[in-house]
Amino acid sequence: MKKIISFIKTIIMLILIGILGYIGIIMYNEITKTDIVGEVQEFVSNITISSGGIDTNIKTPEILETTVETISPNDEIIDYSNSKIDKYLYNQLDEYSKIIYNAMESNKENMKTGTYEINLGTEFSSLLSQSNGEELLGEYYQSAIEAYTYDNPDVFYIEFSKLYLNIETTTRGNKKTYRVFINAGNNTDYLTSEFSSKERIDAALNEIENIKSYFVINKKADAYENIKLVHDYLVESIEYDQSISLSNIYDLYGALINKKSVCEGYAKAFKYLMDSMNIPCIIVSGKATNSEGNTENHAWNYVQINNAWYAIDCTWDDPILIGSGYLSNSSKYKYFLKGADEFNKTHVPDGQFTEGGKVFEYPTLSMNNY
Repeated sequence: MKKIISFIKTIIMLILIGILGYIGIIMYNEITKTDIVGEVQEFVSNITISSGGIDTNIKTPEILETTVETISPNDEIIDYSNSKIDKYLYNQLDEYSKIIYNAMESNKENMKTGTYEINLGTEFSSLLSQSNGEELLGEYYQSAIEAYTYDNPDVFYIEFSKLYLNIETTTRGNKKTYRVFINAGNNTDYLTSEFSSKERIDAALNEIENIKSYFVINKKADAYENIKLVHDYLVESIEYDQSISLSNIYDLYGALINKKSVCEGYAKAFKYLMDSMNIPCIIVSGKATNSEGNTENHAWNYVQINNAWYAIDCTWDDPILIGSGYLSNSSKYKYFLKGADEFNKTHVPDGQFTEGGKVFEYPTLSMNNY
């Protein structure tokens, strides 16, 4: 009988030790973790803000055609080659798409009006003289806009589905010259409903840049620490939106300011902050299979550290918790700086942001975790 009592006491003691150990781990994590969300909020609250989501609606634009008698010599060749761009997706574009990308980048400030017309000159005349020229131009345009959108997540205020390609044709004898420009076409403007004026856009960008400033000012010499800090901030500050009905859940503003987002918003926010710290980072699209065995369209990031690329999925490191559930480190870093051997078991990149669009190449992941 004494042996049974002793055995029961031992079991009870082990259970109590286990419970106390679990509570101790939770308390240790709570005590030692950096309150990055609180620090950023305090930092931003001391800044005076001056006024001033996969869903990008990228598709081949409608083409408007007009005929004009003459084209001004000033409109024939518009050179945007002075735009010094070295970005991952841009570098994969052909020359026609780069012309469009360069024009967008050169007119980034002008496009905040929502009505500014970008003149592409007559650079596409040879292309448009072909029987399928308009179709090809549309494809080059779509590739350029996809690259521009995912290279530059801070351009969240343009609704690309409201942009038109306009083609003006001039005939001189048997020769036709084509002038191309981008504008709002039959729409009032090409801005989103949330950001319908330059003043609203500048105010929103100020809000975002104030958050960015915290990470720039507190940048450390160790790239790993900077990556971890940004990852932890996004995981702890953003709430995954399950309704898929809120505005800006696919973009940078929704992630950093509204703090409600879906996977594309997480990925864009991570890239934006990595860019600000000069850490190479790209947005990756593809399909992923979750813990319930369901495969879905998804977006995540690749980041470069010590000349090797690793995968990070901030969205899935931020699981939806019921009530006051506790997020353990094993869950919080399950998809943090992972190599291909582990990460590709659940994530399959396809390099295609939109159906029928250009297939971009991604860097080769390290086989092993960081």
